[in-house]
Amino acid sequence: MYRFLFSSKWLGYFVLAVIFATACVFLGRWQMDRRAETLAEIDRVVSNYSATPVPFADVKDQFRHLDPDREWTQVELRGSYDVEGQRVVRNRPLNGQPGYDVVVPFRLTTGETVIIDRGWLPIGNNTPGRPDVVPSPPAGEVTVVARLKPSEPKLDRGAVEGQLASIDLPGFAEELPYTIETGAYGQLASETPPVQPMPTPFPKPATEEGTHLSYSLQWFAFGVLMFIGFGYAVRQQARNAAIDAEDDEDDDVIAAAGPRKRPAPAARRNKKPTSEEEEDAILDAQGY
Repeated sequence: MYRFLFSSKWLGYFVLAVIFATACVFLGRWQMDRRAETLAEIDRVVSNYSATPVPFADVKDQFRHLDPDREWTQVELRGSYDVEGQRVVRNRPLNGQPGYDVVVPFRLTTGETVIIDRGWLPIGNNTPGRPDVVPSPPAGEVTVVARLKPSEPKLDRGAVEGQLASIDLPGFAEELPYTIETGAYGQLASETPPVQPMPTPFPKPATEEGTHLSYSLQWFAFGVLMFIGFGYAVRQQARNAAIDAEDDEDDDVIAAAGPRKRPAPAARRNKKPTSEEEEDAILDAQGY
């Protein structure tokens, strides 16, 4: 009954089902990996974002080689801003609006220099490609609390003078006449003394898991449904083949029995005569 499965057509159907199911499993596992990354990021935010700031001396090495588990850790820094080294970073959307980040070198009292991202600015209306105003950081000695963020990749696109394409710390260091730490930068949480105006502060990162789990389960379900559909098609084909086989057997039996005389149809009872029959009866009664 199922010998048709070894035909080239059905073998092709089976190969397509396997390929489709394999792709579904791959996509499902990819969504699970994305979910694991999201959960790890959520765990870092929950653990580090609002924790008590630690002194720079305790995490000095993190500014050189940032441990991913220490991202968002709050660090307390004392020193002064170098306004001459200030840059704006292009193409930094916030809440769906295009804009810029403002990054400034911060020279610590201990001699090291780190980069502080002071916040976000909207695109300008006066000069295309530049913000209208870049607020200056506080002068003199400042106490800064910043959250650790890793250096960003270098982008293959240029930027006008005074701007950066990304917070690529090694690339930024090449533009400065002094050494900076290139493993991580600080995203500003607070400054003392405060100044006004200030760039827009960054919102807290989202801590929702998202839809990765549901998408993953959907892809796995699609892979299973593919084999269920294939099995249903196989079963229907087998049933049709069985019905065809029974019909062929009946035809063989009839052929072996020989031709039969078709019985004459039985006379209809209580048949109403037609108009022609009534006319014939009248003519017969008149002797024609």
